[in-house]
Amino acid sequence: MRTQKTIWDNPADLIRHLQPDHPVMAFAPTVLQDRARQFLAGFPGLVTYAVKSNPDEAVIQNLVTAGIRGFDVASPWEIDLIGRLAPRAARHYHNPVRSRREIAHGLREGILAWSVDSHSELEKLFDQVPTAIDGQGVEISPRFKLPVLGAAYDFGSKFGATPDLAADLLRRVANRGYVASLTFHPGTQCTDPVAWESYIRMAREICDMAGVRARRLNVGGGFPSHRVSGVAPDLDAIFTRIAETVAECFGPDAPALVCEPGRGLCADAHALIARVKALRDGTDMFLNDGVYGGLTELPVIGNLDRIEVLTPQGTPRTGERTGRVVFGPTCDSVDRLPGELSLPDDIAEDDYVVFHGAGAYSVVTNTRFNGFGAMTRATVMGFD
Repeated sequence: MRTQKTIWDNPADLIRHLQPDHPVMAFAPTVLQDRARQFLAGFPGLVTYAVKSNPDEAVIQNLVTAGIRGFDVASPWEIDLIGRLAPRAARHYHNPVRSRREIAHGLREGILAWSVDSHSELEKLFDQVPTAIDGQGVEISPRFKLPVLGAAYDFGSKFGATPDLAADLLRRVANRGYVASLTFHPGTQCTDPVAWESYIRMAREICDMAGVRARRLNVGGGFPSHRVSGVAPDLDAIFTRIAETVAECFGPDAPALVCEPGRGLCADAHALIARVKALRDGTDMFLNDGVYGGLTELPVIGNLDRIEVLTPQGTPRTGERTGRVVFGPTCDSVDRLPGELSLPDDIAEDDYVVFHGAGAYSVVTNTRFNGFGAMTRATVMGFD
């Protein structure tokens, strides 16, 4: 992915000067740093960034500049990336299923925090991971799941133990002498604070069933980005509900808290700029980006609603909004955005469609299928 060194005022300024014919991911470092500081000021514990959502080096560097001191890493590659860019930061290896070779890699890199959701994976950790490294206790956190509530899709379909199993795992971890903690993930784009409340209450029940005081409680990611026009997520309400529920459930013996936002940190600091290739007989629209590129996750999580359309001169299209079927550039019929997008009726070929809040699960999943996907990253001061 190519990088433009010039800093543009906003996407409209970029469009006027560059007239890009390939997709552009516009990145506003100030927006990212402001969001990071909101988490650091509001969340009552350690904030770690889920690297998988956007591992761009500029993103990592700006998060470190803003004060982020921990990262959720899910692979040896991510472990090494953070080891290089933020060598003093904490790295939590919270992908609960790993090969023995991956565990060995984590050990060589000094990983001190691991998660697990099954007896078989716990046995791997017991076989390879010591209870302490260089005098520091090694943490193992059973990951548990509940029925999905208020999220865009269910993370529990792949990872997470039942509460009974999590209690058994927590007991075994404590009995072996590891730092026994708990972790969960309420599901991506989770807008309802009650989801965290339900998980925290269950965490207390799991601790009681196990007869173990969890040292830390990782409340996962799931923190929402701003995907719907006019409905900004209320992160402070989520932070407050987490703090109040932990205090109510655990009292003065509460575990230290950790969170691992990905989308909630990085998404709104980016805007994807795609160009209109064609309007087929004035109806269906074809873009130069689609589900094999920067819009990969939209068929799963739903369309981004925060869209503006600009002419090649960078002026907004202001026609009446109407629904259109939108296709990407490839020859595959799967390359279609879900449903219809609400777009100005005066949109024209060569216009630009700006998808605001597109920074998560877009850059890293971009492919070169059919020879498309030549995405450029450019830096902007902001999006106004």
